[in-house]
Amino acid sequence: MTVEYIRYRITSDAAAFEAAYARAAVFLARAPQCVDYELSRCADEPGVYILRITWTSADDHLKGFRGGPEFPGFLAEIRPYIEDIDEMRHYEPTAVAGAGGAVPTLYDWAGGTPAFEKLTERFYQRVTGDDLIGPLFAGMDPAHPRHVAMWLAEVFGGPERYTAERGGYPHMLAHHLGKAITEPQRRRWVSLLLDAADEAGLPDDPEFRAAFLGYIEWGTRLALANSQPGANPPRTAPVPHWGWGVAPPYRG
Repeated sequence: MTVEYIRYRITSDAAAFEAAYARAAVFLARAPQCVDYELSRCADEPGVYILRITWTSADDHLKGFRGGPEFPGFLAEIRPYIEDIDEMRHYEPTAVAGAGGAVPTLYDWAGGTPAFEKLTERFYQRVTGDDLIGPLFAGMDPAHPRHVAMWLAEVFGGPERYTAERGGYPHMLAHHLGKAITEPQRRRWVSLLLDAADEAGLPDDPEFRAAFLGYIEWGTRLALANSQPGANPPRTAPVPHWGWGVAPPYRG
């Protein structure tokens, strides 16, 4: 991905400029090369604006978008303000990125490690007595529920203990290779986990449960695919990190 920043210094009607960009944004929203966009106004100099557009690549912007069907309409809306551009550059993201402390992590919102340990304890009590997925866990290590709690805690923003103590993603992947999990088994796993979440008292607000279920669906569908005979998933990857309604970042 590449991020384009355009700095405007508007000397005319600022409201008209914002209205023009609201109309131009319709074409950005339809462009398959555009990931997202945001227009910000300077609080110290109200006539200065920064437009941020994330493109799937610089070529996709300069060739794909500018040569595509959405560009003429976009250009028609912003043309009166081209002379007001102070700077226009493309930037490549670096590995330095993250969330601040203003919004709690899903880990903190859930209640930290004790909440996830209670969840997996209740979950595996249900699993071992289940006729459909119980056989998958025959001979399960008694510490397995605690290890899965460590995984979930790390995924949702807690301590990176699963990576440090259990080997991270490669170790979790190894548990699924060759298991030939079926779709009915995957669905039963999800259903039992959601029942256990209720029983364990995990937060039931819609925002948390939507994010929680989003990861569970994503993770179990990957586990199902990785478990099939002949599957050749990547052997090394970081533990995924999941936020409020945020999947692992899209990479074009």
